[in-house]
Amino acid sequence: MLVLLPPSEGKAAGGSGAPLKPEGLSLPGLAAARAAVFEELVELCAGDEDKAREVLGLSEGLRGEVAKNAELRTAAARPAAEIYTGVLYDALDLAGLEPAARALASRTLLVFSGLWGAVGVDDRIPSYRCSMGVKLPALGALGAYWRTPMAEVMPAAAGDGLVLDLRSAAYASAWKPKGEVAGRTATVRVLQSQIVDGVEKRSVVSHFNKATKGRLVRDLLRTGTVPAGPAELRTALRDLGYLVEGEAPAKPGKAWSLDVVVTEIH
Repeated sequence: MLVLLPPSEGKAAGGSGAPLKPEGLSLPGLAAARAAVFEELVELCAGDEDKAREVLGLSEGLRGEVAKNAELRTAAARPAAEIYTGVLYDALDLAGLEPAARALASRTLLVFSGLWGAVGVDDRIPSYRCSMGVKLPALGALGAYWRTPMAEVMPAAAGDGLVLDLRSAAYASAWKPKGEVAGRTATVRVLQSQIVDGVEKRSVVSHFNKATKGRLVRDLLRTGTVPAGPAELRTALRDLGYLVEGEAPAKPGKAWSLDVVVTEIH
């Protein structure tokens, strides 16, 4: 099983410790692509601050993120599990997992990133700001930039089991499973069900979407559940108490799309 996660926009401070060692990151086949993004981002942020803020899409209140990026070469690195914060990661609560579940997380979770392409949760990285939607002056739009290097490394990373794709659209643009890998990939959408004037209405709620995805991954890890494929994932989530809808795609070689339906937001 491989679980693909989006990063968080906000990130914890780097704290103290040794700086990034690029050779220690997962997916070493991305090394050259990572170096190119890293160097352009650092140079951009070490130059004209206003231009960097515009390129990164940052408000005036986030001006400090530019200075943080400019110091990435020497900034302290911490495990990605401690850097990424926010709703999904709060619900996932990697730090609170029992050892067996945490070890399973280390083997199965991969976080997509505009700067790194993708990293494992134990990879040591500095705190940074660079979303997949950024268009760097030289390298261009990062979603498009990462497609070629990701296509080279991800089929092997996916192994021969389930690929559970929980990425947002911007991060999904960096790699789209194809062929046989797509056939064992499942995407998950979270829908809130409400009764309005006696009629059920369903809607996507961003905050709860992230929280539910974090919880369902945590439940899979906590119970040691490793589904063999999308159909087995649907069964496993139902056994864990989730209301899950979705059938096999009409054509082979297409990803499954599963809906998790919830009635309460918390």
